[in-house]
Amino acid sequence: MEIATSPSRPSAADTLAILVTKDLPESLVIDAGRTVLAGAKAARFAGDAGASFETFAEEGGSLLRVLLLGAGSGSDADLEKAGGALTAKLLTSGAVHAAVELPSTVKAQGAARLALGAKLRSWRWDAYRTRLPEKSKPTLATVTLVTGQAGVAEAWARQSALADGVALTRELVAEPANIIYPESFVERCRHLADLGVEITVLDEKQMADLGMGALLGVAQGSVRKPRILALRWDGTGGKVKTPVVFVGKGVTFDTGGISIKPAAGMEDMKWDMGGAGAVAGTLKALAGRKANAHVVGICGLVENMPDGNAQRPGDVVTSMSGQTIEVINTDAEGRLVLCDAITWAQKNYAPEVLIDLATLTGAMIIALGDQHGGLFSNDDGLAEDLLAAGKAAGDPLWRFPLSDAYNKLIDSPIADIKNVGPRGAGSITAAQFIKRFVDEGVKWAHLDIAGMVWADKPGATWDKGATGYGVRLLDQLVADKFEG
Repeated sequence: MEIATSPSRPSAADTLAILVTKDLPESLVIDAGRTVLAGAKAARFAGDAGASFETFAEEGGSLLRVLLLGAGSGSDADLEKAGGALTAKLLTSGAVHAAVELPSTVKAQGAARLALGAKLRSWRWDAYRTRLPEKSKPTLATVTLVTGQAGVAEAWARQSALADGVALTRELVAEPANIIYPESFVERCRHLADLGVEITVLDEKQMADLGMGALLGVAQGSVRKPRILALRWDGTGGKVKTPVVFVGKGVTFDTGGISIKPAAGMEDMKWDMGGAGAVAGTLKALAGRKANAHVVGICGLVENMPDGNAQRPGDVVTSMSGQTIEVINTDAEGRLVLCDAITWAQKNYAPEVLIDLATLTGAMIIALGDQHGGLFSNDDGLAEDLLAAGKAAGDPLWRFPLSDAYNKLIDSPIADIKNVGPRGAGSITAAQFIKRFVDEGVKWAHLDIAGMVWADKPGATWDKGATGYGVRLLDQLVADKFEG
C-alpha cells in the first residue's frame, strides 16, 4: 500500500476519511457534512482513538464513501491508532484510494505516525492462499494525507523505513519452517547489503572450530545446518568505534528435541525465531533511515529436531566461553543458542551494551500474557532506557528481578551450570543462565518476548499472526540513546 501526501484532496480518491478528535466539529468539508455528523452522533461515534463511522454521501453527482476517523486526544499514539483503524476498515472494502483530511493541529510527526499505523495494519501474508475469496482480497492501494503542513514527507520517510523493518520481521516469523530455516533465513536477509549493511555468516565448521558446543548441540538433531548471521550497520562513518549489539534467538522450528513438545499447538513453533527476526528487522529499519549509529545485530540460527543424532537429556556440552553445561531438558534450547552467540559477539565486537531478544520461556506467557515483554538487566540505567523506549514505541516491557538466590537454582552437580532450574521462576532462571555468559562490565539486558511475537487476534496495527514486536522498541532505543 502506497502512502502519499498532497495539499488538496486528489480527484482520484474514491474515499474521504476525515480525522476528528473527541471534540466533534460543527461542520465537515463536504456538502452533506451536517447529515454525516448527525448520523455519527446517532451511532454514538464520539471520536475515540481507533473508532470509526462509515457512510456514503453524494458529491458532484458521484457517490463518495465517507469515513469519520477517531483520533482521540490527537496525541501521536492516538493518531497511529487512527491510521490502523483506517486500514482495518478499508483494506478489503472495495475502496482503492483513500484521502485523509488532516486538521491544521496535526503536525508533520503526527501525520507520519498516522501513516505508520495505516501501513503497519495493511501487512498480510497471503503467499500460500490460492483460493482467497474475492471479497477477502485487499483493494486499498493508496492513502493520501491531505495536509498543508511542511515536513510531512520527510517525517514519513523515517517512519516508512521503520515499517519496512517491521514487515521483514513479520515475514520471517510468518513463514513456515520448511521455507525459513537457518540457511534460508540468511538468504532472506541478503538484500540488506543493498542498504549498506555488512553481512557476516558463520557455518557449522566455523562454529565447531570456535568451540560453540552449546549451539551446535541444539542443531545436531536436524538436517538443517546452523548458522550465525551478523548484520553490521555503521551510520557514523567510523566515528563510533564500539557498536551496541543486539543478539536474537533464531530457532526456526522447535520440536523440543528429545524432550519433545505436545503435538497440539506445535505448529506455532515456527515463530520461535522471533528474537532473531526482530534483530534483522531492526537492522533493516536503521539502515533504511540511515541512522547515525553503530549497531551490530547477531542471529543464532538453528532447528531443534529429535533424530537419532539429537542431543539427549543429561548430555554435557562445552560452550564457546569454556563453561560446561548439563542439558537437563532439550526443550530449553534457546539459552544454549544465545550463550554461544553472546560469547562470540563479545569476543568480536567488545560491546559496552548488549541486548538479547528471545521467545525463551512459556513461563513468561503465563506471567505477562500478550501485554508486555519481560525485561531482565544487570544495569538499572539500561533497564530504564528500555522501559521508556518500549512505552514510546508501543512495544511495552515489564522488569523482573535477578539475584544470587535464583542463580543458585541452576548450579549443576556435574558441570558448571545446568540449562533449567525448578518449575518455579522459570523465566528468571533462564535469564540467570544467560547472565553467566555476559562479560564483566558489559551492560546487558535480556528481553523474553515469548508472548509478543504472535497474535491470535488483530491489534491496532497488526492483523492476526506475526506482530513484528521488538523492531520499534530497538529502533526507539537507538534513536534515544545511541544516535549522534
